[in-house]
Amino acid sequence: MNLSRRNFVRGSVVSLAALAAGASASGCAGSAEADVDVFDTGYVRPPGARTPEDFDARCIRCGKCIQACPYESIHAVRNVFSLQSSTPYLDVRAKACRMCEDLPCIAVCPTEALHHLDDRRDIRMGTAVIDEESCIAFDGMRCEVCYRACPLIDEAITIDFRERPHDAQHMVFAPVIHEDTCTGCGLCVERCVTDVPAVHIVTDMDEYRSRVDAASR
Repeated sequence: MNLSRRNFVRGSVVSLAALAAGASASGCAGSAEADVDVFDTGYVRPPGARTPEDFDARCIRCGKCIQACPYESIHAVRNVFSLQSSTPYLDVRAKACRMCEDLPCIAVCPTEALHHLDDRRDIRMGTAVIDEESCIAFDGMRCEVCYRACPLIDEAITIDFRERPHDAQHMVFAPVIHEDTCTGCGLCVERCVTDVPAVHIVTDMDEYRSRVDAASR
């Protein structure tokens, strides 16, 4: 085999391997790439899901929660390279959870992969996290869209009014997330006005903090 042909074959193999590796890491925590998205700590699961271990052990990929959602917010993972393929998740940027009063997705789950909740305030799909670098409120522009979109306004999200450093004319109306109250429904993400949302739903806060610490070193 001549050199040019050998290089072509080697390049093709590397490209295919990279494609497979990228597909298997898509949407999942723990990507080995150097430029890790600190906010991506796993799939946002429907209401009632507990730990990833509990969910994985119970979910039988029946799709009943997907069919039961009246807002078509729940989708099946379409990644054939992932062990999570066909499990339910939410793309909250496209369509967030509306936190239905009767939680029909939980009611139809046959295995309690989605556990019963007494109140929709008990939903814990994740925690909203504000990226202050891209949030326009931290640049002195009054927005409040995420705050107004929150179904638990003044509980899960509040506004911190403060002076902007070195700016005597503009106040900062900074959104503040309260982890103990946030349900992770994602309405703040769906409604965020920036092209790339400045708020993210983090499903594992411990992993998120460890990634932020690692990235800051």
